[in-house]
Amino acid sequence: MELYELTALELAQKLHSGEVTQQEAVEAARARIDAAQRSNNAFLTLTDPAPAADLSASPLAGVPMAYKDNICTRGVATTCASKILEGFVPCYDATVVERLTAAGAVSMGKLNMDEFAMGSTSETSHYGPVKNPWDLTRAAGGSSGGAAAAVAAGEVWYAIGSDTGGSIRQPAAYCGVTGMKPTYGTVSRYGLIAYASSLDQMGPIAKSAADCAAVLDVIQGRDPRDGTSLDAPAGGLLSSLTGDLRGKKIGLPADCFGQGLDSEVRSAVLAAAEVLKARGAQVEEFALPVMEYVVPTYYIIACAEASSNLSRFDGVKYGWRAEDYGDLTDLYCKTRTQGFGAEVKRRILLGTFVLSSGYYDAYYKKALQVKALIKKAFDEAFTKYDLLLTPVAPTTAPKLGESLTDPLKMYLSDIYTVSVNLAGLPALSMPCGFDSKGMPIGAQLIGPALGDGGVLNAAHAFQLDTDWHKKSPKGGDAQ
Repeated sequence: MELYELTALELAQKLHSGEVTQQEAVEAARARIDAAQRSNNAFLTLTDPAPAADLSASPLAGVPMAYKDNICTRGVATTCASKILEGFVPCYDATVVERLTAAGAVSMGKLNMDEFAMGSTSETSHYGPVKNPWDLTRAAGGSSGGAAAAVAAGEVWYAIGSDTGGSIRQPAAYCGVTGMKPTYGTVSRYGLIAYASSLDQMGPIAKSAADCAAVLDVIQGRDPRDGTSLDAPAGGLLSSLTGDLRGKKIGLPADCFGQGLDSEVRSAVLAAAEVLKARGAQVEEFALPVMEYVVPTYYIIACAEASSNLSRFDGVKYGWRAEDYGDLTDLYCKTRTQGFGAEVKRRILLGTFVLSSGYYDAYYKKALQVKALIKKAFDEAFTKYDLLLTPVAPTTAPKLGESLTDPLKMYLSDIYTVSVNLAGLPALSMPCGFDSKGMPIGAQLIGPALGDGGVLNAAHAFQLDTDWHKKSPKGGDAQ
């Protein structure tokens, strides 16, 4: 077995036993990157990684990994895949970077993404689209498409992405890997360049639920620099993975299995439910009619926050600046017009509109009220069920270009994921099959707030009895 075929924890065991050296692991990662980068465009910046000083620092010490390019890294360019941040080099590390570095992470660089994390296919990047390693004519998903593609192609063993409405889980599903969006507030957002602050959360993309648990053990925990950071118990996720689901009740929201869902995706997710039943879980269908309102609610709130958060990019403080401007207003206008891509402009305009006088009450305030109802509906569901099981996306990865011609279709592809961010819940995408075209299908497990361990354990139980997460595109090679 080649090194790239191992999970992160399996590689770590070989590093810690001395069977593999750190230099060999880095060279294996570099070889995979050199082979795949021209095809899938997963990386934006490559770095010369420093070896871990102490391989006993964590279960993943010494394992090569990478960060999505909206996570600040001291001395390394952080562009959010946007022209407007060309040349921006942070003078500090995000909290997740600090914690992973202290735990022996070996970073290979920064990963491509949708511009400012706005998109569902990683095609809005100023630096070109990320291509799916399973089929280079298809999208890798977004906005953490570079992270999912890099893990799927064996370029790194895990990556850190961000998830505002499914941006970890959906590309993980499209690329056949495992991605975890933790409970809001359990991972510090300090150093994450914001899209929608009340929804953003960082988390891991890896080959297995156990790998994700090991990463979260490092990055979760209170951070005084983040006002939304929770003072909640952290750690112990990896050691709590038993695979035992006896006595657990899993709900299947009927509203997530109806019109618009591809029949092959439905069959694969329902087959995953049978595996969980065989592991001891009780599975039953129930109604969750609030799902009808999640997409419009999400996009109103997310775009409103984006309009505010992106106002700082004006050509004055940092990043790219337009040339040939007249006065200060002209500088602002030309920098933002030329520096932002079409999708970012679209969301800024929508967000500015819903926040404007005369429309605030009709749209933004009402969206916040519906958000509270969505959270209440999930809270009620979790009085009956320990976990929920849904598809991740209505279809498998679309062809490149299809979503950009129909933005509404792209927005609707988030229908099963955005509710998790609105309610602040933990959720995980795990591979559960392939469609007739050979493209991966993902199933989503959702847990109650701070129920990250239960989500990971259920996914781990599924992966103990299946091998979907062990499959690689043509041996890991990009086509």
